[in-house]
Amino acid sequence: MIREWIGAIGLSLMATHALAADPIEVGIGYLRHAGVKSTLSLAAQPAENDGVAGALLAIEDNNTTGNFLNQHFTLTELRLKEGDDVTAAANKLADHDGTIVLDLPADEVLKVADTLRDRGTVLFDAGSIDDRLREQDCRANVVHVAPTRSMLADALAQYLVWKQWKRWLLVSGSHDNDKLYADALRRAASRFGAKIVQERTFQDTGGARRTDSGVTLIQRQMPVFTQEAPAYDVLVAADESEVFAAYLPYRTWDPRPVAGSAGLVPTSWDASHDQWGAVQIQNRFLKQNSRRMTALDMQAWTATRVIGEAISRTNSADPKTVFSFIKGKDFSVAAFKGTRLTLRDWNLQLRQPILLADGRMVVSVSPQEGFLHQVSELDTLGVDRPETKCKLQ
Repeated sequence: MIREWIGAIGLSLMATHALAADPIEVGIGYLRHAGVKSTLSLAAQPAENDGVAGALLAIEDNNTTGNFLNQHFTLTELRLKEGDDVTAAANKLADHDGTIVLDLPADEVLKVADTLRDRGTVLFDAGSIDDRLREQDCRANVVHVAPTRSMLADALAQYLVWKQWKRWLLVSGSHDNDKLYADALRRAASRFGAKIVQERTFQDTGGARRTDSGVTLIQRQMPVFTQEAPAYDVLVAADESEVFAAYLPYRTWDPRPVAGSAGLVPTSWDASHDQWGAVQIQNRFLKQNSRRMTALDMQAWTATRVIGEAISRTNSADPKTVFSFIKGKDFSVAAFKGTRLTLRDWNLQLRQPILLADGRMVVSVSPQEGFLHQVSELDTLGVDRPETKCKLQ
């Protein structure tokens, strides 16, 4: 009895010593450009901390678990000013952070990935939706948390086809990103059985959009632009450049719904999302930031939580160990979307449901019922394994 009592004291002392040991310090970098892109709607202007606010909330969540596991997480944000060298900034972060969350354009993601490839730094793309980063230009050290254009387009197409709105009038902008989104929508239409009855291009002629385009002018311009179209069920807009799509709802010549870049919009997150415990994170984010959570906030939150989940499961801050676990079959992360998210091992893209929102409510969530897959229904969204052009290296 005395021996058992002494043994219990020994175990208690060992546990106390373990708790008293220095915690595992985990530094996560966050690299983005200073400033934010303006939108047509004054009510939808992004905040200066768009994205990074989500990462900071995830740091708080990581530390809640870390308090029990003797782990401590910190976030180092670095904002690029005009003319700054993105590779120099990435190297600076990599000097003390083994993982970095990126909110950068595709070309800069590639520069950072190639610069840090031999340093063992693991990168998490939270901002770029370019499919080429997961396909012909994929890199073996970049995990993609942001959904791709093809995932967004497929999510929208599934719902429109489910609604039997199969005849589309496709209107795309004149900028490169608009054309990429239009390509994704064409692919989605072909994939799920919709028909594009006609395509039109809205040319960006420049000018101050708010001062040069009053309500009266817009009210006259949009009906004329959309008239004399073949019979169609829905107007699908590809306007990532924020030039015209927001002006389309309620102004088309024919009384038709609008989807894509306005109206019914596919997105990774929406401030109105309230299912699967989402109200909890929405309220915490609102309390912490005095604003609503955006898609970029959620993508950054998810990237930071992926890191935290892997470190808590492996009890290691070693980037190689963390990366191996994330790529393994035992990894998943909860993100208030009704299912745990996992990683596609062929291109390092995070599988995830896509919300379809109208600006005030979530209308639906894709993948839609009836779109089946032999591995995961989530793989009906975006480029599947047999289609991939990615060769990780």
